[in-house]
Amino acid sequence: MVHFNNDWDEVLAGEFDQEYYKRIRYFLKQEYAEQTVYPPMEYIFNALRLTPYSSVKAVILGQDPYHGPGQAHGLCFSVQPGVKVPPSLQNIYKELKSDLGIEPPKDGTLTKWAKQGVLMLNTTLTVRAGQANSHKNLGWTTFTDHVIEKLNDHEKPIVFLLWGGNARSKARLITAPQHLVLEAAHPSPLSAYNGFFGCHHFSMCNDYLKSCGLTPIDWDLNTP
Repeated sequence: MVHFNNDWDEVLAGEFDQEYYKRIRYFLKQEYAEQTVYPPMEYIFNALRLTPYSSVKAVILGQDPYHGPGQAHGLCFSVQPGVKVPPSLQNIYKELKSDLGIEPPKDGTLTKWAKQGVLMLNTTLTVRAGQANSHKNLGWTTFTDHVIEKLNDHEKPIVFLLWGGNARSKARLITAPQHLVLEAAHPSPLSAYNGFFGCHHFSMCNDYLKSCGLTPIDWDLNTP
């Protein structure tokens, strides 16, 4: 049984008894035994463990975990400490500097954002080594749809930052009038110039949070 040790346990009560999730679990049991799968099993739900439901102020949606050794640790776009910053994250840092003047950190670990209420969620939570999107049809999108639906019911305003096609497909689930949905191209080198660069999502997110009387996010990863 999955436990988050925070209020997600109550919010997602019953989710892990659903037939679709039992199929995911059965498949992953074999997959982790026979293949190299990322992230390590204990990190699959890191995003939900680090950012309790009641604390969520913003949601950044990614596609699926990094599929190289030692990178993924359950937070979208984030890599484990000491790992080279991947190209998509380098582009996120470039936009952060352009938007807010924040210098790119040397590290690619985004835990600081998660602990401030930024839910760093991928639309698919596992991947086979070296094979991007290999678990896309496993059922994870049903799970993350349900997470977004629960967030849509949140009593406090949330900013949804949807980057790329996989993330933007979730916009249909966000209907509550008090939330802000920001959409842009994916920060990957293949698409960042199609609207990710210059989107100003970081400042727009903070302006919205402040307008709602909420503490803005400290996006600067150079400070503890």
